[in-house]
Formats: sequence, structure tokens, C-alpha cells
Amino acid sequence: MNQTISQASLAIIRKMQQNELTESVIYEEIAKFAKGEENKRTLLRLSREEKAHYEIWKKYTGIEMKPEKRKVFKYKLLARIFGFTFAVKLMENGEENAQGEYQQLANEVPESVQIRQQEEEHETALLAMLDEERLQYVGSMVLGLNDALVELTGSLAGFTFALQNTRLIALSGLIIGISATFSMASSEFLAGRSEGRSDALKSCTYTGIAYLITVVLLIAPYLIFDSAHYVAALVCMLVVVILIIAGFTYYTSVAQDQPFKSRFLEMAVISISVAVISFVVGVLAKKFLGVDL
Repeated sequence: MNQTISQASLAIIRKMQQNELTESVIYEEIAKFAKGEENKRTLLRLSREEKAHYEIWKKYTGIEMKPEKRKVFKYKLLARIFGFTFAVKLMENGEENAQGEYQQLANEVPESVQIRQQEEEHETALLAMLDEERLQYVGSMVLGLNDALVELTGSLAGFTFALQNTRLIALSGLIIGISATFSMASSEFLAGRSEGRSDALKSCTYTGIAYLITVVLLIAPYLIFDSAHYVAALVCMLVVVILIIAGFTYYTSVAQDQPFKSRFLEMAVISISVAVISFVVGVLAKKFLGVDL
């Protein structure tokens, strides 16, 4: 390129060039284990386009680069654990934070605006084409998660003051939790069958797994603390509730392009409110029934 570009703009171009190459490799690597031929083709197409963008920026820098191995490993791992849709959308969301740099570059390299615009529009369209099975059952997972959080949080909070013994609380919560897991999963299965859905079994499986995992995580503090520290176990359980809600809400907000803050606050307020009410019920029940364990 014959035009003169400042060192600051060249630094931005080098950064963009590096990102394009790295993301090209990430898409290619994820495509190797992504399920569904259409998903593989979409990911490979994204990979080729990122490589083409890399070649454009290389004309300005004249530098041959290598992909960032650490970043490639990070997103491959995220794709394995949380699914490829979450991983690639999280990666693309990270680029949105660099809009200020792209605006600065536009003053010296006008065609960069068009390149960037085309890239964003095309990638958004292609990412929307991704179809991952686990995301089809987010509704089932939300059902299991929400029900477990509300029901078990309330039960454990009520038991905490009524029983005042972490082992008894954990035992009671475990019995209720496992029973409720099978109840919720079977209800989801029967609801699916009555609606004529062929995926009723998968749907109830996702619901049951989400419920059971939540049960285990909420009861864990009562197994960690000794029998006398039931209040500390309750506080720890409530912290776990907030972390579960935050983690799952963040996952769905990225993978499904949904707002994080409003959904997080809604779930958190409901779960904590039920816990507080149940705790008060436990206090009143112990006082008026005269039960002393």
C-alpha cells in the first residue's frame, strides 16, 4: 500500500489482522467437532471469510502472522463445555468493545469502514444460522432450574431455622429434591407426549438434569458446614443461588442474544424472596407449634 498510515493506525490494523487469523483458526477447529453438517459448513464459511479479512489487512502491514494458540485453546474448550454457539457468539461479542479503535482507523483508511460493516452484517447473519441441539431445550433447562431454585431454596431456608442442624436440613432437602426431580421430569415428559412432541424424552431429560444439578449445588453447603453452623450454611446456599442464576442467565444471554440484567434480577428477586418468606414461616412454625429438635 502506497498511502501513508500513522503508527497508531498500523498498530490497530496489526491487532485486527491478528484477530482475524486467530478467529479463522477457531472457527475451523470448532467445525471439526460441531454436530450437524449445516453447522459445519457455516463455521467453515466463517473461517474462510476471517482468513480473507486477514489477507486484506496483511496488505497494509506486510507481516505474516501466526494464530494465538492460547485464544484458540480457550474457545475450543468453551465450545466443548458450553457448546459452539455460546463460544463463537462470546468471541464475536468481544470485538464490539473495540469500536473506538475502528473509528480512529476510519479516518486514515476509509475502506476499513465498509470492510467492517460487511463483516459484521455477514457474520450476524451466519451466526443466526447456527442450530445447536442444547439451545433448543433451554426452555426445559430453565423450567428445571427455576423450579428447583424457587422450591428448594424456600424449603432449605424454612428447614434452617425449624431444624437448626445442617445434617437434618441436608437430609430433608435431599429427599425433597430427588423426589421433585423425578416429579418435574415426568411432568415434562407427560406434557410433551400430550402435545404430540417426538422429543418429549429429551425435553424431560434436560429438565431433570438441570433440576438435579441445582439440588446438589444447593444442598452442598449444608454438607460442608458442621451441624451447628446452619446459619453460615444458609448464607452460603443463598450465595450459590445467586451464582447459579448469574451463570445460567449469562449463558443464555450470550447464546440466545437476550438481555442479561433484567432476567438476572427477575430470577434473583423471586428466589431470594421465596427464601426469606420460607425462613419466616420456619421461625413461626417452630415458635407456635412448640417443636424443639
